[in-house]
Amino acid sequence: MIPLRARSVIFNEAAVAAGPRIIRLSTNTERPSPLRSNEAFFARFRDPWPDGFSWYVALAGDSAIEMPPEIPGAALPAEFAYLGDGDVISLEPSAGIVRVLFRKSSSYNHFLLTERCNNSCLMCSQPPRAVQDGWIVDEILEALPLIDRSAAEIGFTGGEPTLLGDRFIELVRATESYLPNTALHILSNGRSFAKDGFAALLAAVRHHDLMIGIPLYSDLPHEHDYVVQADGAFDETIRGILNLKQHHVRVELRVVLQRPTTKRLPDLARFIARNLLFVDHVALMALEITGFAKANLDRLWIDPMEYGRELQSAVGVLSRAGIRTSIYNSQLCVLPKDLHHFARRSISDWKQQYLPVCDQCSARERCAGFFETSGTKISQGIAPIIAEAA
Repeated sequence: MIPLRARSVIFNEAAVAAGPRIIRLSTNTERPSPLRSNEAFFARFRDPWPDGFSWYVALAGDSAIEMPPEIPGAALPAEFAYLGDGDVISLEPSAGIVRVLFRKSSSYNHFLLTERCNNSCLMCSQPPRAVQDGWIVDEILEALPLIDRSAAEIGFTGGEPTLLGDRFIELVRATESYLPNTALHILSNGRSFAKDGFAALLAAVRHHDLMIGIPLYSDLPHEHDYVVQADGAFDETIRGILNLKQHHVRVELRVVLQRPTTKRLPDLARFIARNLLFVDHVALMALEITGFAKANLDRLWIDPMEYGRELQSAVGVLSRAGIRTSIYNSQLCVLPKDLHHFARRSISDWKQQYLPVCDQCSARERCAGFFETSGTKISQGIAPIIAEAA
């Protein structure tokens, strides 16, 4: 697991005086002078400090290096050695905190826009809070110009991002402006788009590569509403999907595989194939055991071996209908063989792990592995896949 936050950061007096800062790291000693003034030099070896950078950052093991005392400096914990050129971090000297906002080498860069939400899903991995957190938008707007333009994709999550209203649209517009080559994937419950005007506002941004990932848990309205713990959510979600597609915004349906709904997976697939054939992707996702899922685990957890037939049937319906379909977060060894080519290595690298038994598996490099929070809820079907000799 890769740490993205620490409270044990050592800052010099100049850093404390300078205050909080969002900044891009550079390891390039030949960096042009005009760019150095807005970046932090990240020293990984005991080389002399190059002049002209606005901050200097080292690892705690190299803290013996004398930073220029008049320039803000920080010594990060050793576990942040993975940081490199082009990464973007947030430094809070008065609290001794560092947070990693963007990693240039990673495919899993996501920004949480707000903790507020109008659903309260039984398995929510980011339990909602009724807080005033508009400062997060300001921070992201400050970080976006620092992100490397070669980034393939970034994500916006919540809470429910659309509750930000006009500021949500502002963020999408800023992403299109600063990152013209980067895909944007937004996780939303879709309910705000039930208002056609809001869907139209998003479409008017004309983002070059935008996908909205919206959860749909059942073909039965009352069953979906039970999972999200919000009356009327199913109807708003469906209207939101229809409005988005009417305005040519791409939509991905996300289905979390859990005990209350897996029996009806084939029925949900038929509902999608008949009524939502125009969606751009369907992701069938194994449960992540964190947040509310921990408290509701007895109601939610089901061994993947128990819903294999339903999953096979659902994937068959969707694929025959021509809908692009993927299986996320599932280990290959618990999936029927004919579903392996639908499985994706989907778990973010900072919370991904493998078990010792996986060391013997010939399919490990293609397998999603496990969430770091999986704990004891491991399928009985976990076993190494042994490649047959040619």
